[in-house]
Amino acid sequence: MEEFLSSCRRAVQANSGEAGSGFHVVLGNEACDVDSMVCALTYAYFLSKSDLVLRSDNVFLLRQIGLSPDLLLFRDQLDLRALQRARRLQLTLVDHNVLPSSDRNLEGAVVEVIDHHLQERESSHSCPVTVEMVGSCATLVTERIIQKAPEILNQDVAQLLYAAVVLDCVNMAPSAGKVTPKDAEFVAALESRFPSLPPRGALFQNLNHAKFDVSGLNTEQMLLKDMKSLSGSLNIAVSVLYIQLQDFLQRADLEAELSAFCLKFGFDLLLLMTISFTESKEPIRELAVFSHSTTCREEVSLYLEQAHNPALNLCPISNPHPHISAYRQGNSLASRKKLLPIIKDCLKERDAGGCLGDSRLGDAEEEEEESQVPPTPMNSLVDGCPLDGGLPHISAQDLEDKFNKMADRGGD
Repeated sequence: MEEFLSSCRRAVQANSGEAGSGFHVVLGNEACDVDSMVCALTYAYFLSKSDLVLRSDNVFLLRQIGLSPDLLLFRDQLDLRALQRARRLQLTLVDHNVLPSSDRNLEGAVVEVIDHHLQERESSHSCPVTVEMVGSCATLVTERIIQKAPEILNQDVAQLLYAAVVLDCVNMAPSAGKVTPKDAEFVAALESRFPSLPPRGALFQNLNHAKFDVSGLNTEQMLLKDMKSLSGSLNIAVSVLYIQLQDFLQRADLEAELSAFCLKFGFDLLLLMTISFTESKEPIRELAVFSHSTTCREEVSLYLEQAHNPALNLCPISNPHPHISAYRQGNSLASRKKLLPIIKDCLKERDAGGCLGDSRLGDAEEEEEESQVPPTPMNSLVDGCPLDGGLPHISAQDLEDKFNKMADRGGD
């Protein structure tokens, strides 16, 4: 695997000119979580044979198998648009099946999709689509490798895949509502082929601890660490925070920092989903909605309160911030996968010009995690990433002008 990754970097350096050879890029989703990273790495490795501060769980996993994060290639290290214009690009999408709006001009380069979210792309002869609602996309990549090229499945590749499935499926615990029979089947297949894989429980605990480590991160970095975004009449960021909501709400100058974040990245509203655990390892989910537009905040909050498929079972909780609505989420199994389709429907109703009504959704049980996101991988610290610099200088007049525009757009 190390030699393969090194060869990828050498190929990019040797073929960066206009007349170089073509590239087949395996593109994970913009969150760059363990599942997405592992699927991109292992499926690219399979094909070859037949924000850097990454998320801390990614760094832990790579180092566990002796791979330096410096070997990875990131999206902004290749000019995909230039490669597409030169007809030198093929794209395989893993862990998402629809390109964000900022990448729609790359659509013609997509040649294959492997994903486990709501299917929004039809399969075709030129672009076969594999979408199954399993707990981890790495399960589908494992299946493909075992079926098509089992000889490439060495200890390093197996451990990457195994770790991604175990983490995504919450240590394969049925009570977490993530694991499916296919996930269990291929975890068992990896365990039988590679008996020296780390013990499942210890592996999950170590990865989970690394994933929830937010020590040293400022507010902007915490928001960018695991963020998706959706666009319509509103630009909405949905960030998962690995901290109790009350602890986050007590951060100094929080509203000013959230306002600066919205101004810097062009968001009208922030949805903050927190996850923490009880002593008995039961998940605790909480939700907060931030916007300086009272109309936008109240519309979205009401839509979430009325959601029925799935019901979030939101219970308002008090907080000291006038521009934040905070909730305890009774349905602890409703992850961001299940929240995003609700937000998409909310935006569709708003874009249609109607009032936001009861959010009984006909198709919301289908899970979806991806939509429009900023073009830079927002949770990776690489050259040119927004995390490299501090917060911009923002005057009171800048904020007032921005909020006036937001209020006009939201109807306030």
